[in-house]
Amino acid sequence: MRPWRPRLGNTPTSRPGPGITPRGREGCAVNVVRCATLHAFLERAGAFLLGDEACHNLLLGAPSAPAAPGSTPAPPPYLAVALDAGLVVAAALMTPPSRLVLSRTDRPQVPAAIARSLLAIGMRPPGVHGPVPVGEQFARAWRELTGQGYEQGLTQRIYRLGRVRPVDGVPGRLRQAQEADRPMLVRWVRAFLGEAFGEDRPPTDAEQMVGRRLEGPAEGLYLWDDGGPRALAGFAGPTSNGIRVGPVYTPPEHRNRGYARACVAALSQLLLDRGRRFCVLYADTANPTSNRIYERVGYEPVCDVVDYRFLPTSV
Repeated sequence: MRPWRPRLGNTPTSRPGPGITPRGREGCAVNVVRCATLHAFLERAGAFLLGDEACHNLLLGAPSAPAAPGSTPAPPPYLAVALDAGLVVAAALMTPPSRLVLSRTDRPQVPAAIARSLLAIGMRPPGVHGPVPVGEQFARAWRELTGQGYEQGLTQRIYRLGRVRPVDGVPGRLRQAQEADRPMLVRWVRAFLGEAFGEDRPPTDAEQMVGRRLEGPAEGLYLWDDGGPRALAGFAGPTSNGIRVGPVYTPPEHRNRGYARACVAALSQLLLDRGRRFCVLYADTANPTSNRIYERVGYEPVCDVVDYRFLPTSV
C-alpha cells in the first residue's frame, strides 16, 4: 500500500461524503461516523491523524491489500471517526480478527461512543490498543456495556527518530535478509513474538510476517552480520513522512555486544536516506535495557500505548 498523503484543501471538518455512513449521535455530544473504505477513512481522518503522525502510525499505515487467491474473504473492517460539532476528534480501526486500534483524543466520551457504535453493528473486538489513557477508557466502557471483563497486556512506548546518532566500535555490517535466511528468520521472529507478547502465537504468525517482509518493498527485514547473522531489525507501515522499525531481536547467545543497537541505527539511517523524515519504534516500558538502547541511537519518546484483552464470557 502506498502511504496516504493529504490533498490540498483536505480538512477534517468536511461533511460526510461518498463511502461515509452516519450512525447518529448515540446519546452524547460525539457523533461516531463509519467509513465504508480505507480510502474514505483516511480522507476523513487523515488530517487529524497527521497532527500526531508518530503516535498514529498504525492507523495511518494500515494495509489495504486484496485477499490471496483461494483464501477465505475477511470480514469487513471497522473504520470510524468521532466528530464533535463536525470536527474530527478521534479515529478507530479494526480489521477482524485483530484488536481495535484507537487514536488519541481529549474527549472522554469518545471511547464509550465507539463501543456503542461497534455493538450497534454486532462487532465485538478481541481487545483494544490505544494511547494512555484512551485504551483503558474503552476497556472500561466495553465492560460496562457488555459485562465482558478484560486484562491489561503490554504497555509500550512509541519513540520517534529524525537523526541517527552513529554507533561506533561494533564489528559487522548491515545486510538485507535473503530467501536463504528464511528458516532462521522464522525461528527468530517466533522467538521475538514469544518474548515480546508473552503468549502462545500460531506458528503461522511468524511465517506470514517473514513472508511479507521478504517480498517488500513497503516491508523488509535486515540483519547485522558479523561472521554470520547476529541481530535482526525490520520495517513496515510507511506513513506520509515516517516508517515503523521493528521487530528488533537478538538471539540470547549474541546479546550484550551492541549488535541490536548497531542494527537499529544502520537500518534507521538507511530508511532516512531513502527519503523518510523520521522513523518510529515501539519498546516495552517494562524493559529499561531496550529503551536505553533506542535512546542512545537517537529515538525520543512520543507517547505510551497499552493493550487490553477482553476475556471470554461465561456460558
